[in-house]
Amino acid sequence: MSKGEVQLDFARAERVGFDEAILCTRKSDEQLATIMDDLLAQGAGALMTRLEPEVFARFPDGHRDRTDYDPVSRTGFFNRTPCPVPGQPPVAVVSAGTSDMPQAAEALRTLAWFGVPTRQFIDVGVAGLWRLLERVEELRRFPVVIAVAGMDGALPSVLGGLIPGAIVCLPTSTGYGASRGGETALHAALASCAPGLSVVNIDNGYGAACAAFRIVSVIGKRWPEQATYQGVTVS
Repeated sequence: MSKGEVQLDFARAERVGFDEAILCTRKSDEQLATIMDDLLAQGAGALMTRLEPEVFARFPDGHRDRTDYDPVSRTGFFNRTPCPVPGQPPVAVVSAGTSDMPQAAEALRTLAWFGVPTRQFIDVGVAGLWRLLERVEELRRFPVVIAVAGMDGALPSVLGGLIPGAIVCLPTSTGYGASRGGETALHAALASCAPGLSVVNIDNGYGAACAAFRIVSVIGKRWPEQATYQGVTVS
């Protein structure tokens, strides 16, 4: 590959608070190997997104051994040195159905990379509203909630009328027919009558996590060290 084809942004964390992620889609094996070599040369690591299992399997042995890979989220932690941030407020990731797990997992893994504590709530969609209502009081204690939903995308709007925290809507391509690959859920979030919702693109779990991180990182700067957030138990 030609020199200069890969130019990593090692100063991004200094500018915006979090480092560059490596989108693996459409990158050749050679390009990915070069990126990992450059990271190692700088003593750095990176979150790798949209990393398909067959691509990960082709990593050189030394690179594969340095990668914590999760096939559900299709993410890899390359050359990661865990660096927890004391007192960081937690983020809840709420998914309407188990079919939304890949997108929710991408958000969870991204937040884990950033050192943000999380709590996951699975299968609390509005088709069985009682499941969500049973968790509302718990969800009200989180400063930021990522709402993951496909099909009609109703979950974010319902949450928007029930909880006070910031809500980041993550529409997914889950569904069929008029769901149109997530467009219906995206439009439902954008057109929601619940005020103040933030919306990312379809299936963009990484983007949803980055939005949540920007919010909690500002809160965290004002948060006392070793504090817990309203008694919330997180992982």
